[in-house]
Amino acid sequence: MPKRKRIEEPTEVREVPLPGPGEVLGVVIQMLGGDKVRVKCVDGYTRLCRIPGKMRKRIWIKEGDIVVVAPWDWQFETRGDITWRYTKAQARWLEEKGLLKF
Repeated sequence: MPKRKRIEEPTEVREVPLPGPGEVLGVVIQMLGGDKVRVKCVDGYTRLCRIPGKMRKRIWIKEGDIVVVAPWDWQFETRGDITWRYTKAQARWLEEKGLLKF
């Protein structure tokens, strides 16, 4: 069986997508199994978030990653969906701009 290629994350920041209306930044604090993670958001809530199927198959999310969360309409304070994961370089850029205030 051939070895897998290791893909390195880019170290330079080209374009950083910011959260849109109704979305918030958060940091993954706990992996719960399946497609569920616990995320501490910048608006002060800790949400149980779901990783959508198209994202789950392409992007690995781990504890400490900075993500964009779209809170659900009917359980705004407790539930949400993850829509984006930032690379380490992008997360560093967000921190320098002062957007990560936990």
